[in-house]
Amino acid sequence: MDAFFSDPWFWAAALPAVFLVGLSKGGFGGSMGFVGVPLMSLAMPPLQAAAILLPIMILMDIVALWSWRGVHDRRTLAYMLPGSMLGIAIGGLLAAQVTVAAIRLAVGAVAIVFVGRWLHGEYVRKKSSLRGHDGVRATFWSAVSGFTSFVAHVGGPPFQIYVLPLGLDPKTMTGTSVVFFAVTNAVKLIPYFALGQFDATNLAVSAALTPIAPAATLLGAWLVRRMRPEVFYPFTYAVVGVIALKLVWDGVAALL
Repeated sequence: MDAFFSDPWFWAAALPAVFLVGLSKGGFGGSMGFVGVPLMSLAMPPLQAAAILLPIMILMDIVALWSWRGVHDRRTLAYMLPGSMLGIAIGGLLAAQVTVAAIRLAVGAVAIVFVGRWLHGEYVRKKSSLRGHDGVRATFWSAVSGFTSFVAHVGGPPFQIYVLPLGLDPKTMTGTSVVFFAVTNAVKLIPYFALGQFDATNLAVSAALTPIAPAATLLGAWLVRRMRPEVFYPFTYAVVGVIALKLVWDGVAALL
């Protein structure tokens, strides 16, 4: 435990990681919170980084739920939460067989296609990319989100692949995302406990990093509330695109 607290490289990686995850939890930058595990993995094994971040993320979820209370789309949650539970169950069963690198590569590749399709519809064919609810698509993408969230806390891009084309008001979309991932992260506690990831060292490091979480989450919510839809959606798609490229890069580099 002391090795972490006395290591400046650990703090150099962990502090910005928690801050960026907090901004994302507040709704700013969509799924940019994916950088948390990779950043902290510079100073520790990836699975340990994910375990340390999970309690902090749950605290962020509580702050975000308070900040976005009453702002969500119940129909979207009804379509997506069952699939997320399925994805978490699959992740728990396959945790030892699936590599984080493979998950990043797959999620990144799909997200690139998703953003490319949106760009083509919006700026080439000038055709709206909006779509309505569909039970099969909702179950598939929410299961992928639950699975990738369990393995590497990278549930944002699959969630957005389904939700962004619904064209929800930015505040409603953000509030829906907050509820979805609050439930998802809470359920993830069960298999993480079963896998023995919450030992004294990991919990102590989580506690030391916790004070950053509320302020970063509230800042993210403050920024989103001041963004217009015509700014919010292109910004979010752009962030997803950058994240997708980084995921593919990291996945290919690790596999090679």
